Amino acid sequence: MLIKRRKNTLAIVLLGSLPMAANATNGDQVLGVTATQWGMGGAVVAAPQDTGTVLTNPAGIAELGIEEVRFDLSPGFLNPPREVNGNESDSNLFFMPSGTAAFKVNDRLYFGLGMAAISGFGVDFPDAFPLPNDQQFVTTKGFFKLAPTVAYKVSDKLSLGASINIGYQSLALSNPSFTFSQNQKFGFGVSLGAVYHINDKMQLGASWISKTNVSEHEFNTAAGKFELDMDMPQSFALGFALRPLDGMLIELDAKWINFSDTMGSVNISHPAGYTPGDFGLTVPTALNFGWDDQLVLALGVQKEINPKTTVRFGVNYAEAPFDEEDVDNNLGSVAIPELHISLGMTRKLSDRISGSLSYTYAFENELTSNTGSGNTISIQQNIVYLQLSYAL
Repeated sequence: MLIKRRKNTLAIVLLGSLPMAANATNGDQVLGVTATQWGMGGAVVAAPQDTGTVLTNPAGIAELGIEEVRFDLSPGFLNPPREVNGNESDSNLFFMPSGTAAFKVNDRLYFGLGMAAISGFGVDFPDAFPLPNDQQFVTTKGFFKLAPTVAYKVSDKLSLGASINIGYQSLALSNPSFTFSQNQKFGFGVSLGAVYHINDKMQLGASWISKTNVSEHEFNTAAGKFELDMDMPQSFALGFALRPLDGMLIELDAKWINFSDTMGSVNISHPAGYTPGDFGLTVPTALNFGWDDQLVLALGVQKEINPKTTVRFGVNYAEAPFDEEDVDNNLGSVAIPELHISLGMTRKLSDRISGSLSYTYAFENELTSNTGSGNTISIQQNIVYLQLSYAL
């Protein structure tokens, strides 16, 4: 068992600590990038509410009624208490920055730009196993996305949009068997989106985000150079929004995330002549995380209480991307939150400025390995987002 655990060490610890988006939170994906989006439980594809839509549905910036320009600054804070075999992680507070903007060129053409922490994991376990000596696992993994965006209002009913996705991924791995120093790589992809108004009360939205192909991470060690290939998965989302009453919005979204393509198995290239155990390093050729594709369902309700105050409620659910048979290979991810509920509000502070706040709770979830190891992981989450919006 000890030998097996050591062979799986890299798989366990790679899914590590992101100081900006740790264990967030449909698999390794955030529900949204602003307080408004989190307040709706991530149901924002069909009826975008702010410029954070550049990162979720690029067509949305043509739907915001922007007169000249709009900015949304929305920092988030994540508290994800989590355990492996009853041992608590020492890293329990993370910062998730987000800044987005959109500009009106004319009545049909809009430009946008956004950057946010959109993915990551995080653990810092001083001792993960009931074995002699401490089995420490501390790593960092974070993914940011920068998205230059263009949207075009084809008609009063249809808006289309596209983004170029520039990804920035950072990894650092440290465990009893080896240390891989901090390493950053870039990747590229695209997003396409559409919003269609059926009538004054109903509208549809769709968004496709391509796979972000990230350059291989290169880790120089005493045994030579190891290369690790980890990309960001593609996703496809559909949304339906209904305005049954004045000042009320209800939206239901479904999103498919292709985790099996990027997190089913992650390849590691070894230096020429490397043999496991050289220089104290035992590194496998592939990390078999065993992640499956994920279907995310999100429901958001928004109600305008008065001309200055809007409140929101959201529910988001998706099954964990892996089951009991893959717990042993995911002790460092604890990426198993499933059910989330959200509350949010926006207060108009002036004709140009508004402030928003959201709180999301991910209910505790626990998985125990069925392979005989008895390893158990559990997690719950508290997420708070603040938002300041300026429109001119």
